[in-house]
Amino acid sequence: MQNIVNFIQKTFDTKEFIPLHEPRFIGNEKKYLNDCIDSTFVSSVGEYVDTFEKEFALKVGSKYAVATVNGTAALHISLLLADVKSGDEVITQALTFVATCNAISYIGAKPIFVDVDLETLGLSPKSLKEFLENNCEIIDNQCINKTTYKTIKACAPMHTFGHPCKIEEIKEICDAWHVELVEDAAESLGSYYNNKHTGTFGKVGAFSFNGNKIITSGGGGVIVTDDETLAKRAKHLTTTAKIQHPYEYVHDEIAYNYRMPNLNAALLVAQLEQLDKFLESKRELAFGYEEFFEATDIKFIKEPKDSQSNYWLQAIILEDEKQRNEFLEFTNSNGVMTRPIWRLMNELEMFKDCLSATLENSKYLEQRVVNIPSSVRL
Repeated sequence: MQNIVNFIQKTFDTKEFIPLHEPRFIGNEKKYLNDCIDSTFVSSVGEYVDTFEKEFALKVGSKYAVATVNGTAALHISLLLADVKSGDEVITQALTFVATCNAISYIGAKPIFVDVDLETLGLSPKSLKEFLENNCEIIDNQCINKTTYKTIKACAPMHTFGHPCKIEEIKEICDAWHVELVEDAAESLGSYYNNKHTGTFGKVGAFSFNGNKIITSGGGGVIVTDDETLAKRAKHLTTTAKIQHPYEYVHDEIAYNYRMPNLNAALLVAQLEQLDKFLESKRELAFGYEEFFEATDIKFIKEPKDSQSNYWLQAIILEDEKQRNEFLEFTNSNGVMTRPIWRLMNELEMFKDCLSATLENSKYLEQRVVNIPSSVRL
């Protein structure tokens, strides 16, 4: 394992502590922040919010983008836009970050867990199809769970570590079963499946700009859609459902204070200008890791077929749980930050009673996957 530590230290040209993923502010961040402060518009109204939404939509190829305070808020609103209601069910993967399931739960809906593919680390179309065929029926154009008698309103696949899942197959299955596709694209800015950007395959998609994401505003998220009605609805729901008026405060429903502040948007406009450079650096890092690990018994996770990954977090697969634990202990004790993949959602106390498909691949990956330093190199 020492040779791996040595390689990572050489790759990042330091023997100091190497974090998993740190942000890079190398462009106009300070300039735009100062401009924002001078304007006094630092909250959720300001030119940088509007600029960011337009530029982000253009970058990913959607017609509309609505900025939010974080990615979880973006996913929460995206599920509401898909008409998910309290008592409904939403299919997702057990191998995901907890925010996916939290957003479902905020509505009073319940997640159902299906397996992931070993190749993509994302939701498996085969597992999805098998679950629907074995457990569901279509009644009045709705997908009904024959076990719980509840409506399965949506499916929320997640593009793990920026590697696109087989999203076209998933969409075909969802369309056939009258299930709305809501993409959790939190980790996949800059990733494409068959030359189409992740997050744009369903009616709505959600991205995150948390401090460890490929571009960041400290927090932040965004909803993307091609549907003008949904975009207007998203902006209304994220702005406390306030009816526009020069001075009156009138709100027409219970909603959310989810709009992104102008300060955060100023950071993101500058970060978005650097995205192509960041993506290039990450791919170079990935190719270096791939070449190094080819000479070892450790598997480096490469972008899936028909995809272009942003390689947000670089990841490897160890032989078994024992080797994974030894690797985590050795690297972290030697100044190289590494992390295991998430605990499966169905193993967490609050989701133990949720329905699950057979999760063979998810369990295999949970025991073996480790993230290694993935920061953009300057």
